[in-house]
Amino acid sequence: MFPGGKLGKPLSNMAFLMLLRRMECGDLTAHGFRSSFRDWVAERTNFPSEVAEMALAHTVSDKTVAAYNRSDLFDRRRRLMQQWATFCTAPAQEPQSNVAALRQKS
Repeated sequence: MFPGGKLGKPLSNMAFLMLLRRMECGDLTAHGFRSSFRDWVAERTNFPSEVAEMALAHTVSDKTVAAYNRSDLFDRRRRLMQQWATFCTAPAQEPQSNVAALRQKS
């Protein structure tokens, strides 16, 4: 998905970290973006967790499940990533005007 400088090779594991440093976003981490994606999948979509985990390139720790898992879920991952791209590029939402602030009882 993110090609590196060498043909057929992905970006290095430090490329994103270096990008964040150059952008002076030292308080952000690559793992934080992965975590945000995982939370979004769970809270805002109907995709099964297996599709999200495969999209994150996580391996299945259960050896029995891994042995029977023969699919790469490519079409479902493609649809998931399209929804993620739409979510990430959508204009910022305006605050809801009908939301009332919660107040503590005295």
